Amino acid sequence: MATQQIAQHRNQAEIYQGDGICMQKSRLLLDEILLPRGLLPLDQIIEMGYNRITGFVWLKQKQKKEHKFKAIGKTVSYDAEVTAFVEERSMRRVTGVKSKELFLWVAISEIFVDDPCSGKISFAISTGIARSFPISAFDIQEYHEQEHKMNNKSIKDRTTQKKKM
Repeated sequence: MATQQIAQHRNQAEIYQGDGICMQKSRLLLDEILLPRGLLPLDQIIEMGYNRITGFVWLKQKQKKEHKFKAIGKTVSYDAEVTAFVEERSMRRVTGVKSKELFLWVAISEIFVDDPCSGKISFAISTGIARSFPISAFDIQEYHEQEHKMNNKSIKDRTTQKKKM
């Protein structure tokens, strides 16, 4: 289904390929629609497209990814293809995003910020049930912390290897 939607909206879309440019453009898009930059923590993005006329956006990554948002203790699964229709403070008709609730994976159909002053972002499923969390839980800073930890670990590993020699 997502692949069919992508084909329908491909004409007149801005299309980018390659992880670096796609990551940059996806963050710029989130800035443009006033949603937090860390909302789509995808890896190895091979293609991103955005049809400004219809508001349709898609991101293709090499493989499915699970990410834990530590600030709220929630695990989210991102399929290899993630699609949505975007507008200011909203992503609707979302596909490819699921959240783990208890022992079940629940498909997210809408992500929105109703009142920016509240500092809350809401996630809804197709039945209309929604849950809100602090916007700050989806800030990009979480990535910087992970990168910092990974860099420190690799520095320690290299130091340990040098000491062994």
